[in-house]
Amino acid sequence: MNADLLHAAAKFLPNTQTLVNVVRLRVRQLCGGHRPLTLCAPGMGAADIALSEIIAGKLTFEAIGDVKLQEALPAVLPFPSSGVTRKAA
Repeated sequence: MNADLLHAAAKFLPNTQTLVNVVRLRVRQLCGGHRPLTLCAPGMGAADIALSEIIAGKLTFEAIGDVKLQEALPAVLPFPSSGVTRKAA
């Protein structure tokens, strides 16, 4: 991975975790047979192509709004008892 491309792409996506995930997903697409969205030099790696696409403005991401986990999960229900008791051994 080219360090110059990495620093340039970090200006467009300042959050490191977001940058890593966007590059990771795009590398997976490129390795799966998708074509690059920009012109690239022969011999460029998939990560460098993904970074150059971010720099060119061809790749964007959409953040999901604040999702409160407690409201999204259903309430915990107690397990119903069967009424069967065990005999002491």
